[in-house]
Amino acid sequence: MSSAKIDPAQIERDLIDLNDGVLTVTGRLVDASNATLYAMCSVNRLGEDREFACIYKPIAGERPLWDFPDGSLANREYLTFLVSHWLELHLVPPTILRDGPYGTGMVQKWIDIDSNIDLMEFYQSEHPKLRLLALLDIITNNTDRKIGHLIPTEDGHLYGCDHGVTFHVDDKLRTVLWQWAGLPFTEAEKKLLLKARALFAESKREIISGLIEEDEISATIARIDRALIEESFLLPNPDWPAVPWPPF
Repeated sequence: MSSAKIDPAQIERDLIDLNDGVLTVTGRLVDASNATLYAMCSVNRLGEDREFACIYKPIAGERPLWDFPDGSLANREYLTFLVSHWLELHLVPPTILRDGPYGTGMVQKWIDIDSNIDLMEFYQSEHPKLRLLALLDIITNNTDRKIGHLIPTEDGHLYGCDHGVTFHVDDKLRTVLWQWAGLPFTEAEKKLLLKARALFAESKREIISGLIEEDEISATIARIDRALIEESFLLPNPDWPAVPWPPF
């Protein structure tokens, strides 16, 4: 799996098209716990038609959770994309919040997985993109990083999806990516953590405060501070299940 080059201009075009396009729901992912709809996004720009697949998760279809505020999962998915985007990691497919056929929700570009990659082997590897995703999960406090949420592509990139249960005030990291637990951060990873802290504390706080609660922002900053002090990937929390169930 070679490394792919990401085109920021294409990401911006995708975001514009996701926002402006006409959504037509054509199916549903029945295994998802919340309403996860497969849709086509149709755009006519300068006389040229474009159509591409996307995932649409209306807030009205979110299943209530005991530990997350109702109707907040779409915001958390969008914020996870923004953090990845702002940090120039590009580990989350282009994602927006918008109105759709069933109300406001999260809309994310569909990414085809490389069917030649065995996910059961891939998730246990030490691929550098997986390591970056593990770092992003620390920042976002991802409580549901499953094997099936990994999307390695044919051009060598890696995306992660399903980020609705993130940014909780309590430490709830639950993931299948524990192969770096306890290992020291590289200097580049420390710089990413510092940049992430600045996003929540200063540069993007106004945007972030419109998506999650203030106590969740403060908890995220404190969590990043602890990671910087410890200078290493987190170890599993003995008071919280380390791996989501089912893991796939």
